[in-house]
Order: sequence, then structure tokens, then C-alpha cells
Amino acid sequence: MADPVETLLPSAEPVRFLTDDGTAVRGRRPGYPVPDPDLLRRAHRAMVVGRRFDAQATALTKQGRLAVYPSSHGQEACQVGSVLVLEDGDWFFPTYRESVALVTRGIDPVEVLSLLRGDAHCGYDPMRHHVAPQCTPLATQTVHAAGLAYAERRKGTGRVALACAGDGATSEGDFHEALNFAAVFKAPVVFLVQNNQYAISVPLERQTAAPSLAHKGVGYGIRSERVDGNDPVAVLAVLAAAVEHARSGRGPFLVEAHTYRLESHTNADDASRYRTDAEAGDWRRRDPIARLETYLRRRGRLSKADVAASSAEAEEFAARLRDRMNADPGLAPLGLFDHVYSTPTPQLDEQRALLRAELDAGEALP
Repeated sequence: MADPVETLLPSAEPVRFLTDDGTAVRGRRPGYPVPDPDLLRRAHRAMVVGRRFDAQATALTKQGRLAVYPSSHGQEACQVGSVLVLEDGDWFFPTYRESVALVTRGIDPVEVLSLLRGDAHCGYDPMRHHVAPQCTPLATQTVHAAGLAYAERRKGTGRVALACAGDGATSEGDFHEALNFAAVFKAPVVFLVQNNQYAISVPLERQTAAPSLAHKGVGYGIRSERVDGNDPVAVLAVLAAAVEHARSGRGPFLVEAHTYRLESHTNADDASRYRTDAEAGDWRRRDPIARLETYLRRRGRLSKADVAASSAEAEEFAARLRDRMNADPGLAPLGLFDHVYSTPTPQLDEQRALLRAELDAGEALP
């Protein structure tokens, strides 16, 4: 009989299907079949578009069109893989860094950037897209994901939730409460920890003494795994298995993806103060787009024309985003009071009236 602890333990080394240069590796971990080639082609296209979107959003901060932008350059395999393994009815719980994932999910990029421009707490309709609002506080979204997944289980919908978190979030109490609740009540939720090596400027070795972040799930009775987060084939394979595990009623699953944030934490950060160019360069050669492109090209699954078409689509996507973001947004200040309470309180009505009076007075000025 299998040791129950052994069935929870992650791999000794992160699961990988590709070498750093995109060559297929031998001795893949059993239980993770190679993803369908069509899915890998979709992932390649989405990563190319996503990276161009990310670069354009970064540029928009320098032009004053965005207040802040947390880049995910280098983490595209996790961004794209985390949503491609989900069905339309499944729920996605992002952090502030998952803008590329939201675009891949099909959300209007301008709506995605509304939060970062300061126009709204959430620019898209969460119910329509089954995507929770992007979360700035660390780890709070993991509790929400566990609760929603448990509700879906109670209703028998067959839906799962996937919650993203960074390495820094695993030090927060909410993260551990979410894991414990999900495990006890067998909530169909997947926790994806994108370990990009730094919690802003704090390196991983200053954050935890655990053998790996994936091991944190074992203590709660959660099946856990480690994956090379810059290997798109491995990311899709492991996350697909994790989602199937949750959907089949076997409870939550924790995946730690080893990846790297090539840009600064946000445009307000200077990464050169706490890491070296050599370190970033070592991770740059593990580029997830180049690795997948090489793999697919060698198997005749991706042509030069396909690559050119994805690049052209990415440029058109960025140009449309630029044009739309250069137009000043139409704001409705009184909308601040909508959706606060189902029935507005007297205090809220009073505040609305005060703001309306100020707006009316401003319009009356010569």
C-alpha cells in the first residue's frame, strides 16, 4: 500500500519536458502526458501576443497613461498556461501581475488595464469572464478561490478554480488558511505559485526554510508538484493534471512553478539594486517562447510563416491598444457609489448628493 505522504510529495527536481534550448528531455515524470500539439501552438501564439502586450503596457507607464504596471516578462509560460488549461466555466483568481493571463482569457486589454490606470477597481465583468478582480493584497485571493471552489463543489457544477500567487504570498497567513480550508473540505481548487525568486527585493532564501514552496502543501494534505515554469510544455502538462485532479473530486492541488521576472517588480522598482545582470542573463537564456518555438519547429508543428503571423498579430494588438489608451477615458464620478451596498445607506446617499452638488457647481463656473 502506498505511503499517503509519498503520494503528496513533489518531484525532487522540477518537472521539465524541454532543455533550456528547447530540446526534448528524456525520462519525463510518469503521469504527465505531452500536451496536444494544437494546444502548444495556441500557447506559442498567446505568449508572443502576451509579451508584446506586456512591453506596450510598460511603455504606457513611461508615457503617463498608466500609473503603475507589474511586468510578467519571462513568466509567459505560467501566464498563458494557467488559463489555457481551464474550461470557460472555471474560475481564475489573478494577482496584480496576471495581466497577460487575463488578455489570454479573452478580456479586453483596456478593461484589464483600467485598474492600473486608476479608473476603476476592476474594469471587466468578473461574472461574464469567470475571472475575479486582480488582487493587490498578497494571498487574499487564495481564500476567495478556496471558498468559491467549495461552493461549486456543493452545487455539483464540476467547475474548478485556479488561484495564482507569488513566492512572497506563501509567507502570508491567508495562503495557509486557504490551503487548510481547501484540503479539509476537498475544494476543487488549484494553487499556482509562480516562484520568480524575489518578493519585490527579498530573495527566496530569506523567505522560507522549506525544501521548496511546493512542500508547504504537504503539511495540509495537499498533492503538490514542482515544475520548470519557463518550460511551456511542462507547465501545460502539470497544470492540466492538477485541474483534472481537482475536477475529479480528489481535492486541491498545489503547483510551484520555478520562473523569473526579467523586469523590475513594477516601474517604481529598480531591480539592479538587489540582483545582478549575470543572474538575469542566466534566466534570459531559458526564455519560454524561444524554447517552445524551437521544440515545435523541430517537430514540423510550427513554420516560419506561423511565427511571422504571430509576430504581426502581436504588433497589431499593441497598435490598437496604444490608440485606445491614448484616448482619455470617459469617467462617471457618481459611479463611485454604485455597487457599494445593494440598498444605499443614508450616509452614502448624503455623500452622493455632496459630490453631485460639487460637480454641478463646477459646471456652472465660467
